[in-house]
Amino acid sequence: MAEAHTPPVVDWYRTPIPTPVFKRLHERSDFLAFAQTIGFLGLLATTAGLSLWSWHHWPWYITVLLVFLHGTCSSFYPNGMHELGHGTVFKTKVFNGFFTRVLSFFGWLHPDVFSASHQRHHRYTLHPPDDQEVVLPTKLMLKHFFQQGFVNYLGAYWNFKYAWRLARGRFESPWELTCYPPGQPQTRVVPVRWARFLLAGHILIAVVSISLGYWMVPVVVSLAPFIGNWLFFLCNNTQHIGLQDNVPDFRLCCRTFILSPPVRFLFWHMNYHLEHHMYAAVPCYNLGKLHAAIEHDTPPAHKGIVAVWREIIFILRQQEADPKYQYVMPIPQRAEAKAV
Repeated sequence: MAEAHTPPVVDWYRTPIPTPVFKRLHERSDFLAFAQTIGFLGLLATTAGLSLWSWHHWPWYITVLLVFLHGTCSSFYPNGMHELGHGTVFKTKVFNGFFTRVLSFFGWLHPDVFSASHQRHHRYTLHPPDDQEVVLPTKLMLKHFFQQGFVNYLGAYWNFKYAWRLARGRFESPWELTCYPPGQPQTRVVPVRWARFLLAGHILIAVVSISLGYWMVPVVVSLAPFIGNWLFFLCNNTQHIGLQDNVPDFRLCCRTFILSPPVRFLFWHMNYHLEHHMYAAVPCYNLGKLHAAIEHDTPPAHKGIVAVWREIIFILRQQEADPKYQYVMPIPQRAEAKAV
């Protein structure tokens, strides 16, 4: 019998932070958490409401544009689920759990499966086989942007198929079997129940709405996460692509870049991805301050989506010629930490 694999203990480098600053950055605020969470859900409710109103009152092309706008905002459900799933957004714990489920339902997400995988992703970031959530090199092509960025019907089909499989208790991929070992069936109860609830809820919404003649309701509620994903694609795919694996330094395997406040809000501040990995317990609304505190010790952050994708496209072209190529982030010489 083959010996069981023992994951290594990765001795991660973390930029030192003065203790008062460290404590301040880790403080959670229900006020700021509600501003982020209710603000995000309120924005989605507004775009959904405008889409439904337009469907009955305005020209069809206005409705198409509004549904696309609603989908563009809805595509960021995974980032909200991710942050709330860390349990760091609200100071009051019950709110983290409640809103994780709300965003997961509307986003067709599986927070328990994600959490089982994501804990390993943080512990063993880009150290295969112990992190299989992100495996380099990532092959990303222009066709993927067009397939996913506008009307992602393949994504909708995959999500329904995936929920259906989990609802039947079928965990099949090697990574799923790592996170949910076959000999531990009790660990699968919650994700299986959630998959069944997810399917039943969306099917009920579709059946009731269509039977009453409101077919646009399931479009803006159940199909929105698969429409207008262009901005999510450009933001979310920046996090690790082209960087180094098997290194114990988040500065070399995670990428931070600067976004405008509206897009940063939609993205739940995950443009500060290096900071999020280095100090995962810092609430998302404090990541900008964390960036300011450690930027003296981190690679220069590109300003804007265009600038960061110039770098990524350069790396992808290099990897096309040499699949083993990985970009080495420029790390500055040590300097004294900043006060925040």
